[in-house]
Amino acid sequence: MKPIIAIIILCASFNCFAQQKTITEKDLVPVNRLLSLEKDGATQVIHLDAKGDDGVAWLKGQEFTQGAIEIDIKGKDELQHSFVGIAFHGVDDKTFEVIYFRPFNFRATDPVRKAHAVQYVALPVYDWEKLRNEHPGQYEKPVNPAPDPNRWFHARIEIKGAAIKVFVNGDTTPSLTVNELVHSNGKMIGYWVGNTSDGDWKNLKIYSAK
Repeated sequence: MKPIIAIIILCASFNCFAQQKTITEKDLVPVNRLLSLEKDGATQVIHLDAKGDDGVAWLKGQEFTQGAIEIDIKGKDELQHSFVGIAFHGVDDKTFEVIYFRPFNFRATDPVRKAHAVQYVALPVYDWEKLRNEHPGQYEKPVNPAPDPNRWFHARIEIKGAAIKVFVNGDTTPSLTVNELVHSNGKMIGYWVGNTSDGDWKNLKIYSAK
């Protein structure tokens, strides 16, 4: 019997639709990564391995444009080897937006590193390097209070119009607030990791506005 992951699409405070489905490996489309479904107690976990360049696992048949995404994420405290997040508004395997985290910077004593804990990018044009050089401090921020970089943390990504807000571990103050840089009309959503990074995710909830 193959393991499954439950993805619950619930109603938020805004207009939305509700649906529940289960996901197997056949419902995930990995790109440049090996995918495995594991367990954390009774909870299913999606794991992507580490390789060069970025990687993503798309949720086949799942669409998302507006609303909110909630997810538990785990990376690691290994400098430049832990970039984990969620890709959304995907058009294809190269064109999409990402909110991702650098757990190795969560509790860094260097204030410059600490300020690079959560990041927005719009690939392929607006990568982290371009945004850091041209808009320093605007599309990446610290996460306060800082989570343990080696343990699970909870993220909520809210998208309303062009505004994107990222909340961590239930904090009512967003760690990151940005306006999206592209309007691609993409609808794909998936699990994303950066160069040389692996990652783990569980308890995905998608709140989709009508």
